[in-house]
Amino acid sequence: MSVTSTSDVYYDPYDVDIDADPYPVYMRLRAEAPLYYNEKYDFFAVSRADDLDRVLTDHETFISGRGAFLDFIRADITMPPGMFIFEDPPSHTRHRKLVSRVFTPRRMAELEPQIRAYCARSLDPFVGSGRFDFVADLGAQVPMRTISLLLGIPDSDQEAVRDQTTGSMRTEPGQPMEIKTVGSPEMYAEYIDWRAEHPSDDLMTDMLRAEFEDETGMVRRLTREEILTYCGLIGSAGNETASRLIGWIGKVLADHPDQRRELVEDPSLIPAAIEEVLRFEPPGHNFARYVSRDVEFYGTTVPEGSVMIHLIGAANRDERRFVDSERFDIHRASVKHFTFGYGIHFCLGAALARLEGRIALEEILKRFPDWEIDVDNARLTSASVVRGWETLPAFLS
Repeated sequence: MSVTSTSDVYYDPYDVDIDADPYPVYMRLRAEAPLYYNEKYDFFAVSRADDLDRVLTDHETFISGRGAFLDFIRADITMPPGMFIFEDPPSHTRHRKLVSRVFTPRRMAELEPQIRAYCARSLDPFVGSGRFDFVADLGAQVPMRTISLLLGIPDSDQEAVRDQTTGSMRTEPGQPMEIKTVGSPEMYAEYIDWRAEHPSDDLMTDMLRAEFEDETGMVRRLTREEILTYCGLIGSAGNETASRLIGWIGKVLADHPDQRRELVEDPSLIPAAIEEVLRFEPPGHNFARYVSRDVEFYGTTVPEGSVMIHLIGAANRDERRFVDSERFDIHRASVKHFTFGYGIHFCLGAALARLEGRIALEEILKRFPDWEIDVDNARLTSASVVRGWETLPAFLS
């Protein structure tokens, strides 16, 4: 397969040098190769905002049922029931609806006092210390405790559960993900059994009690296997996204101290700042779809059976949609970005991630109005799909 282009631009999701700063490559892709084909890994990629609109809304042509990442699609594995981010309608609709019951605005608002307490617990020991790691000391703590609160995981087990459920997106530098199977995390089994006997006000209890009509027309409750799958998906996704967002808050605002000072002086600007961080440095940079039928982009036919990667990190800086797109600006007029997707696969945890980001930044700025990143000891995670910090130490002043 070839794509007509005079450009020599090269994009490789496994290339650690590109990942260190992908934005120059993204800019060239948008300008020179809006439909890009990588022969080595056999995938197409689109990088302009209008093309992501098309891919994300046409769920009959660009399907999720084969997986949402290049490596998963290539592995051709069977997804367990309930893994709704890797499903298409009508199964996706049924399974997503069940989980959406807990991610309501009311339920999210009720979490605010507890999230703020988690932030205080994480931040207070570092007041006066002169040093702090945005990832290890906050990003790895607050999302873990928040998701565990939703699921009903006891405090004593939360770190162990986080360590086993996160990190699935990490790769060896320069290498694809090693995909074996997608199964149910058995670590949740004992909690499910406990909740069956001791119901509470948490998501696990909600799932045990939920009744729905399945694809056969039968009204039933979720199986134990389906609940295990739900727990693993929510636990992993909830930790990864919010943790990386907190890391990028620390890095981006360190790089823009004048705008950070504005936030200290006027905290009402913080929600807009969180939105701009999400646009400027999204935790997830690329997602994939299986192409179910021939489709045309820029005069080239993308054949049925192809993999199409949509580059969120590129589209979020598309100059055709965002004015002065390469500039971080907390005063930017509200423009729809792609960080949480939209349409039927809009991220269910978007409101929670925004809430955690806002509260974290409010509590950080109350204690540490100024910081500089210890760049010599900061380290990006090796991953082909997500992009964020493994460690992000900072000097506090």
